[in-house]
Amino acid sequence: MASVVAVCISEKKGTMKHPVDHIDVKMHHGIVGDAHAGDWHRQISLLAQESVDKMKAVFPDIPIGAFAENILTEGIIVHSLPIGTKLAVGETLLEVTQIGKECHADCAIRKQVGDCVMPREGVFAIVLKEGAIRSGDAITIVEE
Repeated sequence: MASVVAVCISEKKGTMKHPVDHIDVKMHHGIVGDAHAGDWHRQISLLAQESVDKMKAVFPDIPIGAFAENILTEGIIVHSLPIGTKLAVGETLLEVTQIGKECHADCAIRKQVGDCVMPREGVFAIVLKEGAIRSGDAITIVEE
């Protein structure tokens, strides 16, 4: 079963995200209290623990949130999902809008280890149904 490993926010852009107990997500906004919230197509970022594990061989002590992921998942390879996929995450509904992105020139992970998985394997989503998301919540692909 796919699930949420951790949820993270950052109050300021350009800083590493940190784990929190839960996140509240709102339509046309994203995560309440996250610096990247707004009415755009990258309201929430998701990254699979399986992607992070690839980097642990080089950087074993990598903290949760280091790749600026809002939701760290397990049991679902999020970057393999097609754009438009709807995911029930906890009590919310998200829609995948983008896979991958350009890495920031000052990416701390890339500077330290020479690579970063977020540009290739990070996924972005918008909120279709508001609610809370917590560590341990189930993730289900919603069939149309």
